[in-house]
Amino acid sequence: MSSGPHTHHTIDYIEFAVTDMEKAKTFYTKAFGWKFNDHGSTYSGIQKENGEIGGLKLETTVTRGGPLVILYSSDLRDSLKKIIAADGFITQEIFSFPGGQRFHFKDPSGNELGVWSEK
Repeated sequence: MSSGPHTHHTIDYIEFAVTDMEKAKTFYTKAFGWKFNDHGSTYSGIQKENGEIGGLKLETTVTRGGPLVILYSSDLRDSLKKIIAADGFITQEIFSFPGGQRFHFKDPSGNELGVWSEK
């Protein structure tokens, strides 16, 4: 976990179930430039400057549903291209909503996330 300050009642860490650890790390590195810290063969922490902001946990299956994690992008179309190039699957093309635009995608394990931008 992060060694920096934590903020009361805010999301502090997020974990993704993945079915193939190496494929998942490759995808998130190619698509978003994320770096990882392995904790054995079944868990890898998502790095930030002062620790971790989340992790990838190896599971046999991924259950869909629940909260939708939405990432921010300063260049939405570039993010979409990188996700496709990293073997992600676009589940909802770019659409407008009050305050900006976003799209949804699935990672190689089947986790669905969104990416948004003001532009």
